[in-house]
Amino acid sequence: MEIEKSILDKVNIWLTSPFDAETQEAVKEMMASSPKDLEESFYKNLEFGTGGMRGVMGPGTNRINKYTLGKATQGLSDYIKKSFPGEQAKVAIAYDCRNNSNTLAKVVADVFSANGIKVYLFEDMRPTPELSFAVKKLKCHAGVVLTASHNPPEYNGYKVYWQDGGQLVPPQDAEIIKVIEELEYSQVNFNANESLIEYIGSDMDRAFIQNSLLTATFNTSPEAKSNLKIVYTPLHGTSVKLIPDLLEDAGYNNVSIVAEQAKPDGNFPTVKSPNPEEPEALTMAIELADHTDADVVIGTDPDSDRLGVAVRNGNGIMTLLNGNQTMVLMTHFLLEQWKKQGKLKGDEFIGSTIVSTPMMMELATAYNVECKVGLTGFKWIAKMIKDFPEQQFIGGGEESFGYMVGDAVRDKDAVTSTLLLCEMAAQAKEKASSLYQELLKLYVEYGFYKEYLISITKKGIEGAQQIKQMMAGLREKPLKEINGQRVVMVEDYQASKAKNLFTDEEEELYLPKSNVLIYYLEDGTKICARPSGTEPKIKFYFSVNDTLDDVKNFKQVEARLDEKIKNIVKEMNLN
Repeated sequence: MEIEKSILDKVNIWLTSPFDAETQEAVKEMMASSPKDLEESFYKNLEFGTGGMRGVMGPGTNRINKYTLGKATQGLSDYIKKSFPGEQAKVAIAYDCRNNSNTLAKVVADVFSANGIKVYLFEDMRPTPELSFAVKKLKCHAGVVLTASHNPPEYNGYKVYWQDGGQLVPPQDAEIIKVIEELEYSQVNFNANESLIEYIGSDMDRAFIQNSLLTATFNTSPEAKSNLKIVYTPLHGTSVKLIPDLLEDAGYNNVSIVAEQAKPDGNFPTVKSPNPEEPEALTMAIELADHTDADVVIGTDPDSDRLGVAVRNGNGIMTLLNGNQTMVLMTHFLLEQWKKQGKLKGDEFIGSTIVSTPMMMELATAYNVECKVGLTGFKWIAKMIKDFPEQQFIGGGEESFGYMVGDAVRDKDAVTSTLLLCEMAAQAKEKASSLYQELLKLYVEYGFYKEYLISITKKGIEGAQQIKQMMAGLREKPLKEINGQRVVMVEDYQASKAKNLFTDEEEELYLPKSNVLIYYLEDGTKICARPSGTEPKIKFYFSVNDTLDDVKNFKQVEARLDEKIKNIVKEMNLN
């Protein structure tokens, strides 16, 4: 195949200094044997998305390697020093269980220290939420974690946090990207100043655990804790560093860990994907739960910011909850606990995102708190906390199996959320209920909201173009009717416009621009289309709702909603 000159120009740069001999040989090998891989590795620069910079490991501008991370870190170093003149700049660095994460983390530490920045580097892999916590605890100016969340084994990534413990948001991310893009690779300083690198570990673990205990325990009796049977799996990830100790300290001593998945391993040998959003990921945990007659199953992804949950349904069968269901249960529990403690004063808020369940708004109204809704990604919930210091944040989440309890951690946190979920399950069991039954009660009280997600993978250059065309088609020829229901409103977050299709009136959307389209139908159905910011995917989110007058009618109403979603998916040719 013929490769564009602009790509070859990039390739040739990587065949000279400052790139080491090993990198140059790897590039030459691609040139000789795999032009397609060469093109994919160099056709663009890695970009910051909703979760930072993430990609396949290997040589090239579009790959995760010591040079792309070194350049990003050099640019970030320059930006930090410019932003905080006259101060001793400080950063914290963590990494997960992925292949090469430890060595890449040391490269990042070397570059920061070479630029005179004090570095707190975790001595071993740690959950991502602990990095967010450490940034605030150590009063750092920034933080970095090396992780690719639940992506396949060949991936790694680089997430940047700021002083508040939240991820970068506009315009700061664009400003930093501009600094990075203006750099040459020869300007990266890899010469570490070891005197500026301090290793951290157990002391920070204890502080994090104490915060989780303070934030997520609510007067659950010792008997209820002992009676709750838990199955937990870290899915070969980092949560095993904290969750067992946290649960033990909280009084949960009836915990079975999936032994085959307890050891951190970046190859994730027992699962197709270490993603708790995928039902297959919790197969082994559910099998253990059936063997031990457990009440609840909890699985966390490799960097421990997402959690998957399974609970026993009315027939005693383990049933997976989706991210929206877990979020609604957790939020309702927190609101109820705050109400019991007399802490709801009218200046509190919960957080959610535009692709998550509208049921969060119903909960907020019922408890007289505000529900702030942002773009996809917890960096926007963190920004809410930062932008509204006069209001108190209770908790919040999004459909992608993430939740945040309180504001000490400014990112989704599967560690603290695991403890919160155990508190909820223990209290429910003590009153002869279950999390499943509690969810059905919420559907009766606030309306039955059913969500569904379709994720379509389109890899490489061609895939990116196909996703672009799909979004363009939805914009240029917006759907007027879906499943017999007229489209009432279309929100286009890229154009910052919402259009009422009945009146042709337009209004401005005040959230930052984002490549997201949302359709609202006259029966309350919500359909969202959004390309992923961190994976080669386009995602379609569906939310339908109905009234549920009695838990006995749950299956009947659910079947009706499932049929509605099925018809919508078919009509939109997404099967």
